[in-house]
Amino acid sequence: MTYLRALREQRRGIVVLLGWSVLEGVPALLSGRLVGLAVDRGFATGRPWIGVGWLLLFAAVAVLGGFGLRQVFMRLGAVVEPLRDALVRQVVRGVLHAGSQTRQPDASAVARITRHVEVVRDATAGVLVQARALLVTTTAALIGLAATVSSLAWLVILPVVAALVLFTLLLPSLARRQRNLVLADEQVASVAGTVFLGVRDVTAVTGADHALRDVGEQVDRQASATVRMAFATALRGVVIALGGFAPLVLLLLMAPGMVRAGTLTVGDVLAAVVYLSTSVQPALRRLADTTSTIVLRLVVALRRLAEAAPPIDVPAGNAAPNGSDIELRGVTFGWSPTAEPVVRSLDLVLPKGSHLAVIGPSGIGKSTLAGLITGMVEPQAGEVHFGGVPVRSVAPGQRHDRIALVPQETYLFTGTVRENLALFAPTASDAALLEAAEAVGASALITRLGGLSGTVGHSGGGLSAGEAQLLACARVHASPADVVILDEATSALDPSAEAQVEQAFATRDGTLIVIAHRLSSALRADLVLLMDGGPPLLGNHDDLLATSPLYGDLMAAWQPTPISPGH
Repeated sequence: MTYLRALREQRRGIVVLLGWSVLEGVPALLSGRLVGLAVDRGFATGRPWIGVGWLLLFAAVAVLGGFGLRQVFMRLGAVVEPLRDALVRQVVRGVLHAGSQTRQPDASAVARITRHVEVVRDATAGVLVQARALLVTTTAALIGLAATVSSLAWLVILPVVAALVLFTLLLPSLARRQRNLVLADEQVASVAGTVFLGVRDVTAVTGADHALRDVGEQVDRQASATVRMAFATALRGVVIALGGFAPLVLLLLMAPGMVRAGTLTVGDVLAAVVYLSTSVQPALRRLADTTSTIVLRLVVALRRLAEAAPPIDVPAGNAAPNGSDIELRGVTFGWSPTAEPVVRSLDLVLPKGSHLAVIGPSGIGKSTLAGLITGMVEPQAGEVHFGGVPVRSVAPGQRHDRIALVPQETYLFTGTVRENLALFAPTASDAALLEAAEAVGASALITRLGGLSGTVGHSGGGLSAGEAQLLACARVHASPADVVILDEATSALDPSAEAQVEQAFATRDGTLIVIAHRLSSALRADLVLLMDGGPPLLGNHDDLLATSPLYGDLMAAWQPTPISPGH
């Protein structure tokens, strides 16, 4: 699990926190005892300066404990911030993995990052602070109390045990209500985000009232979950008050008689009050906060992150491909065991140098096929081989070097043009990068940007979608990849620019797979794979035009002039 793995990586920092906590616990161990000595040996015997001396010693011990606490907080960030970064990476990778197939924004992901991850970060910090205090400070206070007034120990034990039992009985209800509140918050974000993204469609069909009603229902559910959680939290406070104040009340009732009987001194009573009011009672409040608020929120948030953004399975292996041939044998894939497969019983052999165009309606599984070939998606049945070995058994680094996927959504980062183009070929010369740019038709763009030393803004700011796609294509053209998959990577280019990009990759030494945006890609390819929800059809343009009515209809719709086989 990402959370536990991240904590294990920070175990040295956690041990350091516990070490400073021992120093923080010294005042809790000595506080009551020092106050009692100040009374019994100083103020009560008419020697106030001795009493002041004991109190000054108490003050020095408190300063020492404060220094320990300061060190704890100074080192807390070094533990929780790397944990937060690891969880954000998990959520983003999960969203991108799902979004690569749906191509839709995930509004609820914003809630997961801004709410759940921050809850985990803050809750972990709270656990490290509060659990540490409960372990060290409370233990020290109870030891000091038992050593000072052992005859009154039962006054503390019975109310505290009763409070803990009642508190434990409340925990399942608190957990359920906390989870319901988290889900309600996330659902509000999801529904509101969906309405916002589709506001034009909502307006076009005069559905504003319906959309408002949907959002309002989710807000009402969120408010109801918040109220129920508030009631549970209030009940928790009553239970903890029982354990925190009852011992103090019992002490004040029993102490006068025991002082008159000589079994306790005034200093002992005051010491017990100090231990109860400054250590035990605050510890119970921290227990309530840690368990019913911090720990419950932590457990619920971690569970929700695991449900909504599970860690991506990145297969590892060390198989060595022999060549770059691609072979799919009886490959079937669906997004769940009960879902209709989007790829069914697909057999495909692509020797090195092949040029394949994949066509079909949107959502039919073309991008899923790209995921299967790259090894990022595992088939439910069948095998995908690269160079004669299962693609998922190839070491990830080697697989990513040799199989390049260019998606429709271009990734550019802030930096120079050269840094962007050399991302997959860091040792490439300037001449090689410029040659790749010229091949795909990006030379004029690079000149306009100021050459290789020119700058690219954040996410390609200032560039059109087509210009960004040209840079992405030039970057992959300069890479050492044996197999290139263009997944609608030229969708923002005009037909002539698209043709130049595909021609550049087709004449490059390697295999080209084009997830077609325009059917003209099929005319340029050696092989065409038609996916329509049934058994995939494979052949060249003329074969499919003669044997597949669907292919003929698609071509006729795209180019009204009749196309006959051989043309």
